[in-house]
This record gives sequence, structure tokens and C-alpha cells, in this order.
Amino acid sequence: MSANCRAPDFEAPIPEEFYGARLDRALAAMLPDYSRSRLQSWLANGALTVDGENPPAKTKVAGGETVRLTVPSEPDDARVVAEPITLNIIHEDAAIIVLDKPAGLVMHPGAGNPDGTLQNALIHHDESLAALPRAGIVHRLDKDTSGILVVAKTFAAHAKLVADLAERTVKREYEAVAVGVMTAGGHVDAPIDRHPVDRKRMAVRESGREAITHYRVIDRYRAHTHVRCRLETGRTHQIRVHLAHIRFPLLGDATYGRRLAVPRDSSDAFATALRGFRRQALHARRLGLNHPVTGEYMSWSAPRPDDFEQLLAALAADAQAHGDG
Repeated sequence: MSANCRAPDFEAPIPEEFYGARLDRALAAMLPDYSRSRLQSWLANGALTVDGENPPAKTKVAGGETVRLTVPSEPDDARVVAEPITLNIIHEDAAIIVLDKPAGLVMHPGAGNPDGTLQNALIHHDESLAALPRAGIVHRLDKDTSGILVVAKTFAAHAKLVADLAERTVKREYEAVAVGVMTAGGHVDAPIDRHPVDRKRMAVRESGREAITHYRVIDRYRAHTHVRCRLETGRTHQIRVHLAHIRFPLLGDATYGRRLAVPRDSSDAFATALRGFRRQALHARRLGLNHPVTGEYMSWSAPRPDDFEQLLAALAADAQAHGDG
């Protein structure tokens, strides 16, 4: 099949929530695996169309317009190679893979991580995934965040799941350990965008995209709080940025946290446990979605990894030793 008559790799309507927004903002939300500059380039050269046309990126959308993308072929030297990396697969069928990602595994190749990523592992698991954007990865977890995520195995499933994420019908729940003692749960409704100076970081900015995180307390310790977070939106680093914004940054978060403070009168063992937890204390615990083919609502959970369990045990033991347990 020639490129001109090839079926689109992505086809979905613009969600109604983007009424009045710029086209490039809507496209960035619908196709989060690609940079805005790349989307704008594809819009200009015809690879990406809106209702069959190529409007300017600044065009205001009404919602409901059909977006179609036919990803241009990559040169051979840009292709991601298959690597035999073990995957902890929780569920797999003809349309999706649900897996439990360990902390330390990068999602896809990039600067500083040319290989050894989840994308390399997925292509080794199923070579047909090489044809899909990011090997079918629908949403991301940071390198040092553990837990559950979904991968699409077909273009149709990928398009449906991306649209469902935009429509907020995919349910994502996390567990985290925050620095500081919260008095109660709540929610953070604060827009997020790139940091104005450090482009590798995100920040709460008035000009950013809507971002809403709900959180509730599971347990309180002497100087930390175990919380459950539910995402209403899915911005980059959202939980990490939002909890830092309300002055309860994640334990171990080198980017958005603060210097480790060991509570007074801590045992050597507890101090060692805190210092030894060298990643942000964040785990994607539960995922729920409507199956992209059957429409059936399905949900899965991923148990807390050993390092997270050991951290919680150390926090509980310290609280009990000081009469707070």
C-alpha cells in the first residue's frame, strides 16, 4: 500500500472539552507521544489533517473535528531495536497489554537512554508493536515511578485509549509518601506547564494546562504521610509537582523535593532506611478503563514493590517507637 492510500495510524475526534482552544494544544493532548513542533510539522506537510484539511496551528477548535495522522516512515537508523528485557505482564489480549513497570526502567529511548527501555522490551515481546507510535505506549510513568500502565497493540486501540485519556474515562490511582504530616485529604487544581527557566522541569503556571489531582490520607507518621492520589488529568510529573506545590513534596524526589530531613531521635536503622530510598516514593497502584474493543470496564492493580513496602514498614516502626503508632 502506498503512503498516500495507507490507513491512518491515528484517527479520533477532538474532545468537546477543547472548545475554543488552539488546535496545537488539542493535538498535543490527543497525541502526547509527539512534540508540538513535530505535530506542527506534520500538520504543515499533510501527514496530519483536521477534517481532511491542514489549518494553522493557532486555529481555534470547536470540538468534534476528526483528526487523522499518518506517521511518516522513519529512516532505518532511527528505528528502535528489540531487546530481551523481562516484562511483568498482568493482562494481555489482542488489543492491549497491561504491565507492572519496575522503578528504574525508562519508557522509551531518548537523550542519555539510547536503549534498555520499555519500548525496546515491548518490540522484543511482540515485533508488530514496532509499527505503532512508541510501540503502543499510551501513557507514561517517570523512570523512577513504579507501577501499572497500558500499552495498545493496534492502531485502533491506541487511538481509542488516547481519546479516552483525553475524555478522562481512564482511572489512574497512585500511592505516594509525602514529606510532612497532612491534616486531611483534598485536591489540587493548579495548571501545569514547563518551568520558565529549567525546561526539564514542570511547574505550576497560570498559563499552563489544566491539572487536577485528588489525594487522601492513608497513614500519618512522625514527619511523613502515606497518601493515595487519583489523577483527573494526566500532565507530566503531575503528582510530584502538585504535592510539592502544596508543600508536601514526595520523599526521595530529587527534582521537586527538598533536602532529606531525618526526624529528631531517629534510630540509625530508620535514618538509613530514609537515606537509602533513592527515588520518588510514587507507585501507580490501580488502572481502570473501558476495553477499546469490547467496551467492557476492566481494572487491574499492581502490588507495591519491595522497596516501597520496606519504606512503609520503617515509617510505621519509627512512629510506634515514638508513641505515634
